[in-house]
Amino acid sequence: MRKLLFVALVGLISFSSCNPVKPVKTIENLKAGIIGETTASAKYAAFANKAREEGNDTIAKLFDAASKAEAIHADNHKKVLESLGITMDAFTPEFEVKTTAENLQAAIDGETYEVTTMYPQFLADAKAEKIEKATKSFTWAMDTEKKHGDFYAKALTALNANAENTLPFEYAVCPVCGNTYDAANIDDKCAFCQTSKEKYFMI
Repeated sequence: MRKLLFVALVGLISFSSCNPVKPVKTIENLKAGIIGETTASAKYAAFANKAREEGNDTIAKLFDAASKAEAIHADNHKKVLESLGITMDAFTPEFEVKTTAENLQAAIDGETYEVTTMYPQFLADAKAEKIEKATKSFTWAMDTEKKHGDFYAKALTALNANAENTLPFEYAVCPVCGNTYDAANIDDKCAFCQTSKEKYFMI
């Protein structure tokens, strides 16, 4: 009888080890992150077009750079999701385009939410479920969004002061993590992922 119970216990353990529990929260968060970052990329591209229509070319450049960075974040999240054996569902980004000033404020609000609420929770869940790839992807995105928020705040201040000529006209975006720099002040290696500056996208 004891032998039978032992065999049954061993079988149960083996079955459990072959069928690990899925990181449910992290999977949900990766999907939400993909939707959010993909939508942000499309939205900022549209904001860039609006800025050009209104004659705000330097602000358009900022939106172009941010759009590129958000696309990189979405792709990174997608790769992690697929490594967990999950395929992302199709979706259509939804957003609204207003004036450049309103678009900058909307961007500030979005980035603030991501760095103060969304990504901190995503990181807590990923760490709890021990998904290191998700932790890295979420960290890269959050750290970049902090910089985007600062860029947007300065751009809105300059726009309101009719001092757009004080803003950067070129940006550098790391192709690996999306880190975004004023092109006049870049690191030789990305501060987030150590990618060489020779590989940066210049926008």
